[in-house]
Amino acid sequence: NLALRSLPVDASEDSGPRAVPGACFSRVRPSPLENPRLVAMSLPALALLGLEAPGCAADREAAEAEAALYFSGNRLLPGSEPAAHCYCGHQFGSFAGQLGDGAAMYLGEVLGPRGERWEIQLKGAGLTPFSRQADGRKVLRSSIREFLCSEAMFHLGIPTTRAGTCVTSDSKVVRDIFYDGNPKSERCTVVLRIASTFIRFGSFEIFKPTDEYTGRKGPSVNRNDIRIQMLDYVISTFYSEIQEAYSDNSIQRNAAFFKEITKRTARLVAEWQCVGFCHGVLNTDNMSIVGLTIDYGPFGFMDRYDPEHICNGSDNTGRYAYNKQPEICKWNLGKLAEALVPELPLEISELILEEEYDAEFEKHYLQKMRKKLGLIQLELEEDSKLVSELLETMHLTGGDFTNIFCLLSSFSVDSDPSELEDFLEKLTSQCASVEELKVAFKPQMDPRQLSMMLMLAQSNPQLFALIGTKANINKELERIEQFSKLQQLTAADLLSRNKRHWKEWLEKYRVRLQKEIESVSDADAWSTEHVKIMNSNNPKYILRNYIAQNAIEAAENGDFSEVRNVLKLLENPFQEAEGFREVKEDAEEEGATAAAAACAEETRSRLPYCSKPPLWASELCVT
Repeated sequence: NLALRSLPVDASEDSGPRAVPGACFSRVRPSPLENPRLVAMSLPALALLGLEAPGCAADREAAEAEAALYFSGNRLLPGSEPAAHCYCGHQFGSFAGQLGDGAAMYLGEVLGPRGERWEIQLKGAGLTPFSRQADGRKVLRSSIREFLCSEAMFHLGIPTTRAGTCVTSDSKVVRDIFYDGNPKSERCTVVLRIASTFIRFGSFEIFKPTDEYTGRKGPSVNRNDIRIQMLDYVISTFYSEIQEAYSDNSIQRNAAFFKEITKRTARLVAEWQCVGFCHGVLNTDNMSIVGLTIDYGPFGFMDRYDPEHICNGSDNTGRYAYNKQPEICKWNLGKLAEALVPELPLEISELILEEEYDAEFEKHYLQKMRKKLGLIQLELEEDSKLVSELLETMHLTGGDFTNIFCLLSSFSVDSDPSELEDFLEKLTSQCASVEELKVAFKPQMDPRQLSMMLMLAQSNPQLFALIGTKANINKELERIEQFSKLQQLTAADLLSRNKRHWKEWLEKYRVRLQKEIESVSDADAWSTEHVKIMNSNNPKYILRNYIAQNAIEAAENGDFSEVRNVLKLLENPFQEAEGFREVKEDAEEEGATAAAAACAEETRSRLPYCSKPPLWASELCVT
């Protein structure tokens, strides 16, 4: 358990909420759960720890019971030293002071079969000194989402923390899901998380003096000795090649480390943008010090392409919208830079950030987008414009981000007019219908409220600034205008318009692909490789919100099979899963209306999970 041997541990073992000065960890104990049972396990993730799948059914049952016992926190693994990590953070742009692991517990570190060191952690295991007013618990709903998305991201090839197990119980807590005064009782659930480390940018903010805007400060102000310890630990353990190269000059070493985490973060967010992933809460305490996707809360994969997509229902200002993610991650790196002073002077780190971040993001983003478009031979300056015009066409037509990319691998450069028409039919079938657009552009404010806000913006700008933003009002006005236009739009008009947009872009794409073909000697070999590269960079399956919701609803009714089915699907996101359907075959017709209604609810969509989502999916809200 190297982290606890390398960094200061709090002397007090009081688990009550409190400030924890002069320490990076506090010792804690998991709180037992009533009747823990396994929802699902990820064998590829558990293999990192040297755990293997049991062979026969009886052994499997025993293994599941054992996993539930240990990975609920009810029994400790030999060698465990449970601890909660102390960190601070800028939340939605404001310094929040001490935060820390309010529900997660470090258990220790495992040396895996390949000699790699893995930190294991239980999320939802009970109270810690950092729980504040909360109860240290997580529920089935949020735990299934974190479990599935951790593994989905790994199999998409995106750096991430892993999830080994999801264990639920009969212990209950009360949660108000939408903060609307309708609390309900939910099952306590624990996720086993695995990563090289869970240290984050916010871990270095525990030294922050009083913030001029919020008046809050870190618990370990003036403890530069701990900052030095943390840098020594992080760099020697996770950036060993940098430690070796600069062992005699700490400023150069720290600058090389900051440069590397800047580049890793830029590449990470470029990967997110290329699969339409929105994190939802990109606070500094949710940014990994080794460049992993960490802390899956109100995340979401985009369905209909919208650059301003906000996946977190409680992000009222759109700070963490899809198109803001690159600049927000850069802003967070700026806060990390401030937290490393005086061990890395700000003039050095700020220069690194300016020189490295944008360039690395653009380079990695374009490389990935070229692969998604099958541009495997040439790297042309015009490629960036082709990508932005594709996204603009997707936006204009309400195209499904994932499925449009998937379809493009079947576009043929030399297709005749009838083949092109067939292809346009396929493309436009992945675009938003009039009904979907009406849901997307439905005005969100009461007209009287909007009228009052507009008057207030004119008469009392100071008061208006406290309750709204001009951007939000403009967005609402735009929504009203779009919604009004949609009332006159027919499905035929929409289809015709969408086909026109796609035909224009496909012509540009065809010209670009032609240049690829002209630059090679063997067009057939190029074509095979072109399709192969596209199919291995454009997933068929992502964890759409409605897919997670189906699994959650089944699990809340005691059926964990859908969670396990979805996990299997996400383990092979680039392959067609034959016969996998959202629900099983039609139930036989029932005489009783109640049974029929229940059946209708259960089978509200029978589409394969690689299809464009059903209409109800767009109304899901995750906070």
